[in-house]
Amino acid sequence: MCEISIIVPVYKVEPYLRKCVDSILAQTFTDFEVILVDDGSPDNSGKICDEYASKDSRVRVIHKKNGGLSSARNAGIDVARGKYLGFVDSDDYIEKDMYEVLYENLKTHNADISSVELIPFHDDKYKKANKEKKVILLNKKEAIKSVLEGTQFYAYAWNKLYRKELFYNKRFLEGKTFEDAYIIIDILLESEKIIVSNEEKYFYLQRNDSIMGKKFSKKTFDVIKAWQYNQKKILSYFPDLKDSYQRRVCWAYFYVLDKLILSSDYKHIPETKEIIGFLKKNRRFILSYHGFTKPRKIAIVALSFGSIWYKKLVEIQIKKT
Repeated sequence: MCEISIIVPVYKVEPYLRKCVDSILAQTFTDFEVILVDDGSPDNSGKICDEYASKDSRVRVIHKKNGGLSSARNAGIDVARGKYLGFVDSDDYIEKDMYEVLYENLKTHNADISSVELIPFHDDKYKKANKEKKVILLNKKEAIKSVLEGTQFYAYAWNKLYRKELFYNKRFLEGKTFEDAYIIIDILLESEKIIVSNEEKYFYLQRNDSIMGKKFSKKTFDVIKAWQYNQKKILSYFPDLKDSYQRRVCWAYFYVLDKLILSSDYKHIPETKEIIGFLKKNRRFILSYHGFTKPRKIAIVALSFGSIWYKKLVEIQIKKT
């Protein structure tokens, strides 16, 4: 038995894996186990996992047939010995005190979930914000609203510490992308206290692979399906979160349209018309609701004049980032 089980799904991450695992093993909080789940990696990732297990007794390795990210996480949950669960993606890395901060905040406030802020990086470059340290305590309704509004507390599985009991009868939905969005509402509905720190402790890899001119993957539609899947649960518990929920669904449609519009084949994908039609139908809501950024409001106006104008705006935004 240990305090924390840290689950790391591993698949084709040979260039990143050592940095990830080293950052976990260097934690100032030491009462943990690392469960490396080799999800049938065709590269040397599995061998690297075994190498770490042979050198550090805190490291356990599962080798399994490829089943995807959710399957790998679930395999880790099934064998976890810790009282609390954490997840780290194997191409990311963490600050040496991340789990100390998560654990102390969770224990101090007797919370069910503890989270920290994330930092995107690329080519080992990142920008930290000089924020005054702040911790807020949310109840389940406030946390769900925060997820829907995209503020403070996010749907990502990583950058958090969970009381293990939250997963006793819950697992990540397999065969889907955007798996975090499918499970987060169920987890929050089981929680009473969620502690949120603005300390930036989790570094996530922002890949620079341009999507412009590439073929569109229909798996991207899963982000819309995920929030449709959550609709009944959210609105049956908290009907007054209707606008926040609608904001998240519109965000999902925007996300898909951005990917569609930059692909080489968007005109030949029948769902394109449906996506554009949904956003146009919600134009008034998008323009009036506080939860949309100014660029998004400009984009919905541009879409009214034609998809070519929307595409130009998306390309401009990408060049700015």
